Parts: sequence; C-alpha cells; structure tokens
Amino acid sequence: MPTQSSTNNNNNNNKVRLKWSNLYTFSCFRPPHPPVNDFGQPGFTRVVFCNDYSKHKTKPYNYKYSGNDVTTTKYNVITFLPKSLFEQFRRVANLYFLLVAVLSVTSLAPFTPLSLIAPLVFVVGISMLREGVEDWHRFVQDREVNSRTVKVHIGNGTFVDRQWKLLRVGDVVKVIKNNYFPCDLLLLSSSYDDGVCYVETMNLDGETNLKVKRCLECTLPFDEEHKFGDFNAVVRCEDPNSSLYTFVGNLEFDELNSYSLSPSQFLLRDSKLQNTDYVYGVVVFTGKDTKAVRNSMESPSKRSRVERKMDHVIYVLFFMLLLISLIASVGSVMFTDVKDHDHWWWYLQLNSVSYKDASFNPDKRIVSGVLQFLRGLILYGYLIPISLYVSIEVVKFLQAMLINNDLHLFDEMSGKSVEARTSNLNEELGQVEMILSDKTGTLTCNQMEFRKCSIEGVSYGGDVNEIVRAASQRMNIDINSYRYNLDGDESTPRDSIEMVEMSSDQVVELKNSILDGEHDMKNVGVTGIKGFNFRDKRLMNRMWVHGSNVWDMMMFFKVMCLCHTGIPIENDEQEGSYKLKYEAESPEEVTFLIAAQEFGFQFCKRTQSSMFVKEIDSSGLEVEREYKLLNLLEFSSSRKRMSVIVRNEAGQIFLLCKGADNIIFDRLGDGGRTYQHATSMHLANYAEDGLRTMVFAYKQIEDSEYEEWNSSFSKAKAVIGPERDELLENVSEIIEKDLVLLGAVAVDDKLQDGVAECIDKLAQAGLKIWLLTGDKKETAVNIGFACSLLRHDMHLFHLSLSRDVESKNQLKAMKDDILNQIEASYHVTTNEKTKDDPFALVVDGKALEVALTNDIQDKFLQLAVNCASVICCRVSPKQKALITRLVKKYTGKMTLAIGDGANDVGMIQEADIGIGISGMEGMQAVMASDFSMPQFRFLERLLIVQGHWCYERISKMILYFVYKNIVFGLSLFYYEMYSRFSGDVLYDGWYMVMFNLFLTSLPVISLGVLEQDVSSDICLQFPVLYQQGQKGIFFSWKRIIGWMGNGILTSLVISILNVYILSPSAFRKDGKVVDIAHLGLTTYTTIVWTINCQIALIITHFTWVQHIFIWGSIFSWYIFLLFYGALPPEYSNREHKLLVEAVGPAPMHWLVVLLVVIISLLPYFIYMVIQRLFYPMDDHVIQEMKYRRKDVVDDEMWLREKQSSRKPTHIGFSARVDAKILYIKDQLHKKRMFIIKSITNSPIRRSITIENRD
Repeated sequence: MPTQSSTNNNNNNNKVRLKWSNLYTFSCFRPPHPPVNDFGQPGFTRVVFCNDYSKHKTKPYNYKYSGNDVTTTKYNVITFLPKSLFEQFRRVANLYFLLVAVLSVTSLAPFTPLSLIAPLVFVVGISMLREGVEDWHRFVQDREVNSRTVKVHIGNGTFVDRQWKLLRVGDVVKVIKNNYFPCDLLLLSSSYDDGVCYVETMNLDGETNLKVKRCLECTLPFDEEHKFGDFNAVVRCEDPNSSLYTFVGNLEFDELNSYSLSPSQFLLRDSKLQNTDYVYGVVVFTGKDTKAVRNSMESPSKRSRVERKMDHVIYVLFFMLLLISLIASVGSVMFTDVKDHDHWWWYLQLNSVSYKDASFNPDKRIVSGVLQFLRGLILYGYLIPISLYVSIEVVKFLQAMLINNDLHLFDEMSGKSVEARTSNLNEELGQVEMILSDKTGTLTCNQMEFRKCSIEGVSYGGDVNEIVRAASQRMNIDINSYRYNLDGDESTPRDSIEMVEMSSDQVVELKNSILDGEHDMKNVGVTGIKGFNFRDKRLMNRMWVHGSNVWDMMMFFKVMCLCHTGIPIENDEQEGSYKLKYEAESPEEVTFLIAAQEFGFQFCKRTQSSMFVKEIDSSGLEVEREYKLLNLLEFSSSRKRMSVIVRNEAGQIFLLCKGADNIIFDRLGDGGRTYQHATSMHLANYAEDGLRTMVFAYKQIEDSEYEEWNSSFSKAKAVIGPERDELLENVSEIIEKDLVLLGAVAVDDKLQDGVAECIDKLAQAGLKIWLLTGDKKETAVNIGFACSLLRHDMHLFHLSLSRDVESKNQLKAMKDDILNQIEASYHVTTNEKTKDDPFALVVDGKALEVALTNDIQDKFLQLAVNCASVICCRVSPKQKALITRLVKKYTGKMTLAIGDGANDVGMIQEADIGIGISGMEGMQAVMASDFSMPQFRFLERLLIVQGHWCYERISKMILYFVYKNIVFGLSLFYYEMYSRFSGDVLYDGWYMVMFNLFLTSLPVISLGVLEQDVSSDICLQFPVLYQQGQKGIFFSWKRIIGWMGNGILTSLVISILNVYILSPSAFRKDGKVVDIAHLGLTTYTTIVWTINCQIALIITHFTWVQHIFIWGSIFSWYIFLLFYGALPPEYSNREHKLLVEAVGPAPMHWLVVLLVVIISLLPYFIYMVIQRLFYPMDDHVIQEMKYRRKDVVDDEMWLREKQSSRKPTHIGFSARVDAKILYIKDQLHKKRMFIIKSITNSPIRRSITIENRD
C-alpha cells in the first residue's frame, strides 16, 4: 500500500485545511465528558500501553492479550482427528459398523475381518478427507485475511508494513484511505487538521451512511510519522465485549491529565476508512477480542434434514436386522435340539465335530442362541448400507463440482461463480422455505442514482415503472373493450383488467407506446454518468431557464448543491473534464451534487466559511457565486432533516432544508404550501417505485432574526451534559419553520441486476423472504417496494415504540406498548374480512429488541409468520442471528440466510444454509458461508434448479440404496430359513464384497449426479415444482415405507422362485440337480439384473453415462465370474469354472433369470403406470407434455399449464402486476359508470328522450 506523502497532502489543501468542528454539531465534536473512575473494577480492567507493547508482559502487569489472527475453521492440527471422528460416528450406521468391525476379529464372523473393516475405514476416511479439504479452503481464506498488511510504528518515527496477524495491543498503526481497519483502534489523528475521519461501517451494521469520528485534542499534533518517536500514553478502558455502539475509557496522556474516551474515537475492525487520506491509531483490541469477532459465532457443524431423517431410516433397518437376527438365533436353537428333532432330517444331525463349535452346541442352547444372534448381526449387516455413506459423499462432491461449473451461475462482470464451500447441504437447497436476507450489498449494489424529481408541482423524469408497463402489456385488449362500453355489458371478466390513474386516452396512448417500443425505459438515463440516471428534455441542457417560474427552479437546485456535507475533488477518471467528483457523509448527498452539476449548478469549492457554486442565472449564463456558510444543522434519525444557513453575495440570508416529507410538510408556512398536494402525489408514486424520496424547502431570514437565533444556538452548542441534544433540537425548531416548499427528489438505491425477477420467481416457488438490515426504516421500506417485497395495497404493520414510551425508557412500559401493537395487528390478520389480504410487517430496531424478549417473542413470531413479508430495521449482528434461530425453531421450516458483510456472519452460521455474497465488502460472510455467489440473482437458479435436482437425486438415491440392500440382505435370511438355520451362507465371500463395491455402485452414483426430472428451463418456467422439496415428497415416510416394501417383496419373489423352480428339477443334461453354488450364483445373478433394471425404471433423464454404468455393471458381473472361476480351486473354492462348465451351458439358468427379473419388476412397473395415469405429479404432467412436444406444437396448452401451475403469491413482481391490474380494472369500471351516469343525467339526453316519447 502506498504511503501518503506530504506532497499528496499539499495537493488536497482545500480538503485538509477544513475544520469540521466549526461547522458540525455532530456528537464527535461535543465537549468531552469527565473521565470515568470505574477502571480496575470488573468489566473495566483493560490497560493498553501505547507505543510500548512489550511493557504488557513485564512485571507487575503480565497482561496476556490475544494475537490478531482470526480463524473461521472448524478444526486445527490437534482437534481435527477427535472432532472429525466424533462427527463421523454421530451417524448411527457408522457406530453399527464399528461394532461389526470389532466382532469381525472373532470366530463369529462369517466373513474375513478385512471385508468388514476395510469398508468402514474407507467410508470414514473419505468423509474425513472431504471435511479436511473443505476446512483447508477456509484456512487458506483466513490466511489471506491475516496476511494483509498495514503500516506499523517500530520506533524512532519509522513505519513499516506488517501483516495483520502480527499486530499487538499497543502498536501504533497508519491506515490508508479505502482500507479496512485491521483491529479495534483508538483514533489519534487524521489527514484533517482537526482529527476528523469518515468511516464506513456497512460491513458491520449494514448502514451506507459514513460515520464521522474525531480524535481527542491532545493527540492532534501527532499527525506525521516522525512525531510518533516521542509518543507515549496509557489507555484504560472496558474489557472486550460485543457492543458495536459503545466504548468507555480514559486516555492518560501524561502523568497529570486524563481524557475521557467515547465511541467517537473508536475505530472498529472490518470498518473502512473513506474520504480521508490516512489516520493514525493505537491498537486496543485484537483478534478474538475485537467487537466484530465477538459478534460472530464459531463455525457450526451442519447436517442436512435428509441425512438426519436417514438416521431414522437406519433405525428402522436396524430394528429389522435385530428382528431377523433374533429369528435366526431362535430357529438355530430349535433345530440344534437333538432330542426334539431326532426323527427329523436325521442326515442333518450334528456330529461330534460340530459340538466343538459353541454356535451349534445343543447342550448350551442359550449360549448358542446368543452367538447365532451376534453372527446374524454380521451376516445380515447388508441391510445397513455402509456403502451408502461413501456413495453419498462421492455424489455430493460431484454435485458440488457441477454447481461450481454451472456456466449460468457465472458472473462475467466480477469473474466469479457460485461456489459450494461445503457439499454436506446440497439437498437442503431444494427444501428452503424461509429466506432471511441482508439489504446493503446483497439486494442493492451500493450505488445511488438520481432518477426523478418534482419541482413546482411538476414531475420530471417520470417514466412509467415496470409494473405499469407489464400490466399494460397484459391488458392491451381489455382496455379497448372497456374504454367506452356504454351499454353496461362487461365484455371481459372482472379479474382480467387493470388500470393506471390517468384518463382512458392516456392509458391507451401509454399502452401503445409501450408496445411500439417508444418507451425505452431501459435506456432512460443512459448518460454514462455514474449516479445520474435521469433524462427529461424539459430540464436537461439548461432548458429549465425557459420555464414560467425560474426563481423556484433555481432555489430548488441551490438546495441540492448547498445543503450537504460534501467535498469536491478532481475527477481523475476523466482528464480534461470540467466535471468534478464528490465525497460526502452519505451516498445520497453525492448523488444530489452530481445531479445539480448536470442541471448547471456545480459545487466547485469549499473553504472554512464559504461555498462556491458555478451556477446558471435566469438569463442562462454561467456565473460563479460565493455563499457564506453560517450554520449547519445536522441530519439525525430523530430530526429526519438537515439544514444549512447561508448568506449570498447580495447579503440575503437563506435557510435551505431537505428531509422526510412528513417532517418538512409540518414546517411549511401558510404561503409555502402551493405545491404540497401535487408533490404528495408524486412522492406516493416515487415511493411505490421503490425510490428514496426527500423534500426540499427554503426560507429567507431577516438579519435581526438570524442574529437573535444564532446567539441562542451558540449557547446551546457550548452546553456540556446530556441536555445538550435536546437544547440544540429545540433551538433548531425555532428557525426551521414557515418554510416554502420547492419540490422533491427521488433517488434509486440501485438493486443488483435481476433481484426483482429473482424474488418474484422465489415467491412463486413458495418461499417467504424476510429482510434484515441495519439501515433506517424509510430506506428499508423503499427497498421493499423496489424489489417487490411490498406493494401499494398491502396492510402494512409498523411495529415501533411510541415517543413517550421510548423517552421513559421503562422496560415494562415498552413491553406493554409492543404487545398491544402485536395483538392489534394479529387480530387484523385473523379477521374474517381481511384474513386473505396481503400483510407486511416492518419492525424498527428498538421495537425489535423488545419483541425478541422471552415473554413476547412467541407472539411476535406468530404475527410475523402470518405476514407475506417481514422487514426488520436497525438490526444488530447478534439480533440477526437471534431472529434466524427463533424463526428456525418456531416455524420448523428450512431457513436460508444470505448476506455480504461481517454483520451477517452470525445469521449465515445460524441458518440451515448460509450464503455469502462475494461482493465488494470483504470476505467475512463468504468465509463463514456454506455457499458463496457473486450476486443475489443467482439464488434463483441455485435453489429452483440445482437445489431441486440435488434434493430429488439424493432422495431417489437413498431410497434405491435401501431397496437394493433389503433385496440382497433378505435373500441371505430366506436361504437361512430354507436351510433350517444351518449356518450356510448362500453367496461366496467375494460376491458379498463385489455387490456394493462394483456391481451396483456406479449406476447409483450416476443417479445421484445426473438425474433430472425436468430440464433447467422447465424448472424455471414451472417454479411450483420446487414445492416438492418443501413438502418433502421425494423423501417422505410414505415413499420410504413403499420402497422398503418393494425391497421385501422383490427379495421374497427372487428367493422363492429361484429355490422352488431350481430345486425339484434337473439342472444339467446329465440330470444333476443344483447345489448351493448353483443356487447362489443364479440367485445372485437375478439380483444383479433386477437391481440394475430397477434403477433404469427410476431414471427419467438418460445419458450415455447411465447406459454405460447400468449395462456395464451387469456385464462386469459375468466378466468377474469368468476370471474368478478361472482361478485355482484353492482360491475360487466352489466357484471354480462354475459359469463356464455348470451354469452357463444350462438353459434353465437363463430362463430362470429372465422369468424372475420380469416378475420382480412387475409390481413397480404396474404402480408406475397407475400413478402416471390416474394420480400424476406435476413433473409427470410436464414430462408427458415435453415428450409429446406440447411446448412446440401446442403453445397455448403449454402456456395454460404454466399459468395454472403458478402459486398465488402476495410478494414479487408478478403479484404487484396482478394487484395493479385489479386496481386499474376497478378504475376503468368506475370511469365507465361515471360516463354512463353523466350521459344519462345530461339535459341533452333527457330532451332527446322526451322528443322520442312525443
């Protein structure tokens, strides 16, 4: 990072020489409070030796402060093995196979220990490896952050670059403009003479306005590097805590003086230095002690709902395993009782050798039964699919690769793509029901644009919005049919039309212009000027000077270019251009200055007491004028306005004011309300478009009046104590009255591309969206309208504390106030007359804090979930996490949190799925997230397409796995019953190993990776398909039990048919019957064929990969038999040349395989036919239409199906268009009835009627 030299400072003299303390009334310029005397007490024990970090470790201090490295990883070198093993053995199946692996080393195991231990080690090892790789990626990103550099004082006035992680408490650092603060710092000085700096805290609290910080007077002289060689001080302050907005401490600069510290001198980690060349600060809190990190949470271990439900499926299978093992042990005891069965099956009686085997000892039947039970747990263990976990790990990894490489999820502007940072939660993407979103940087792109304005009651730049355009396009015929339909017959249904507040001729003209392409809204304001998206010929190119009332027009532009805190700077991007760039406390002010410059009023220079403007006079000539800046009355959340008092060159004094509409309207004089009605209508239209609005007014002040007021203002400004704010506000009220209204402006807090469309599609898919932001309520509501979370016909509940209750600051009174509001609002939502109407809830920060208390939170959530959308304002990072936790707990629904800043980390980690926006505001949210994406719009495809696919794939894969393992495992049990529990195993040991490892593994992986019920385009056209995941259709207990039943039935059919067809008849030409080897091979072959053909029936989207894997698996079975049978008998045992010499030449074998496979698959095939014919699901209907190419040959039918599949919603672009259409239709109907009534009652009509009668 480059160091700011003294030369650079000289180049910005007009900025550096300003002393804002002479202009502002901000809290950072207030006289300091007396020093706090609580230090050394609990909560106030921290001592920082500035510029002497080594002193902390010397006696008698021995302070042990944390380093500045920050980690978001789950594991480290020491904890990886125990923690990851704990994670793996939280899965009940892994615990079972651990038990089996232990038993395999005993004589009870029917297989070799290696065949049981190796799969467990492989499964656990693969899972641990994946966890380790994902955590390594987090470690790499942590290392990137910790390796950032900042300039640190090392002694004798020398500063060097040092990594963030090496910073220590007490270090003096220098932070350059546009860089983040590496830790929590105490501000010592800045590039401004009075120690002011601008800080952007958007990464912490979501607010876009810059915060003004100011150092103490005593540290002002330390504003150059060489001066810090002699700097020594001691900071005594509060202990580390999570409160972002408080800081208490004292600075002992010398032995005699102690200075009080406040949040105005405190710079937080992860906030950014703006509009200030550099600052010097001393490190107070590092690493995990910083307030930003204390607002974060440890990286949680998340498991998907499907995986947790899979545990219950394993419980059911384990119960089945216990049951058949118990039956086998009891049966074994019964048939080893020689006395009872001496006359039966004499040829199966135990000989003296068998008595030595404790498992078949008739003298110790209880022991034999227990041993047989344990043996059964191992033998029938194939019911518990350990390979399922391996396959799921592989499938999820491949699914994550497909997500990462989806070209539709790649942002060309940033060069970034959606990234699955963990593959554990892929299927969760298909089941989301609640989205909790940040605003700034997530929905918006942190850019303001000047869009519209209202001057003298006339709206400019007022193009129709997208809602009106869409409504006009949808009703182009209906308007014509309704225009002058005087006969009273409605030619269209009541719900098919909509209308705008304008005459019918204007509506038709607007509609035709839209359809003809004359309204190029997308091209409006394409001026190439950042922050200015406005075009209206009446104002541009100085055309406004030809208006009728130029004076008010000029005063409007003067308010725009004088009422602000901005600073002009040279435009380096456009060399030779006369246009300037601006820096200001808020982005709106920058936008106003840019707009004023385009209208001919260029704010070009600022000194300590003057502002210079190049402006257009009434004759159209450009002149430069000086305005003396007398006072600046700051903007605050309580005042909701800002004013400046200036004196022009003629000696006239003006108060120029801007603020919220209700605040300004209340302060208008009797002669200043000329344009109030028209302006109010324009403001309503702007607000519905989602634009931020502000009203401009002015007042001319007489000299005597000003002198009297300024005396009172100066006295109030000098007051020390808590009453200072109230005194200043009261004095300001005196001068800010009897204003003259000029007009209003509308600024667009620009949404990211595709946000409105994405929200609309998500709403149609059945998702609810909550907006959690640190911004003020007005801003959040505007964004709510802009992205269609709110609409004009909604019942909007505002939950906020009344001013009286808030001033008392009594918790009980605040609880009662909020509870009354909640109950009244909830009554409206449940009222029979209004319960079907759309509702929205807007909650302010302090009200939210009260609403989240234990005794109110349930009622608050009860109201919130009844609303179509919820907007929470002024929310702290911890409140975001708390809301997410409560919503998840109260509703039981799948929650997704998405944000881009450090203030969103807690919310992201608390949600079932956390998504970080890899935007402009650091990487904290990304590092804590499960998925990252460059822009919000990619959430549409990630959920509706990839999420839907992943959920369906994983669900089908698990159900199929359960099915195939039941088929295979129960075939062993049925043979055990058939052989009177003799202990013989039907299949060779290598058959058992090959079943899950090679013969059925690849097809099921292809199912989990490549299956698609419909294509991506269809998913987006029919978002209702996403609700299959929300309802859990693909992995419901109904389906689970159904597939278990299918597996039991299939295994029964295979076992019975093989045994009773092969056993009674000759198998070979020489008349030999089958033995256990022949029966085992034939049964195993039918299982391989049946299971692979079954997956072919499941798959709806075939690729060449599936064909190769399915038919290749069957083919590989025969290849294995050939090679295995060719081995010497000591290796191949009873399978020696079995296929070539015995089974292969026997026609009976092939007939049995064909017959059994067909009969085994018949039940599922019949079920599938019945379901698709009589009970089709949404995807079945769409598949049939696609197969018959209805989307091509019958476009009307395809569109009708799309329309009928749309879920009625209260939010989103489509819902707003529907609401607008209903409104327009009502207006048209009223207009038609008014015209009919007017004509009917007209004297001409009466006279004609009388003449006709005569």
